[in-house]
Amino acid sequence: MSSNFVNQSPYLRTSRDFPTDLQPLTVEINKSYVDIANTVNARTIGIFAKGRQAITGESWFLTSQRQQTIRQLYTFTAAGNIPHGINTNQIAGFTKIYGTFTDGTNWFPLPYVNQILATNQIALYVDPTNIVITSGGGGAPTIVSGFVVLEWLAQP
Repeated sequence: MSSNFVNQSPYLRTSRDFPTDLQPLTVEINKSYVDIANTVNARTIGIFAKGRQAITGESWFLTSQRQQTIRQLYTFTAAGNIPHGINTNQIAGFTKIYGTFTDGTNWFPLPYVNQILATNQIALYVDPTNIVITSGGGGAPTIVSGFVVLEWLAQP
């Protein structure tokens, strides 16, 4: 197995011996702060804000340059178009498009796939101006409410 992994686990030691003399103490506190900041910054950020963009904390390396992803949450109450407000010409691409909806009783994933009848499915995709949710012509669940999350790569 290769040892050339990009994801060296962010580890923060739980104890540290601090010197009593001021100069070595200052050095150790500075090292401690850098360790804490690097470890905290290496995690995924769990902020999902409706109508506001949030940095996800993910780092993508499609080239030698680091790219971060941005996340935004959208709500809806029926199939149709939801304006996303993202200039798709100024992003490097979407990394995740997902969500869920309810019919008032049960919860379903988006996209929803019915294993029995293809016309009972609910599709989800993004065009240059909208999030598009389409319901199949059969007996697809009725959408009462739901949400979609878009995550995209910022330009390097």
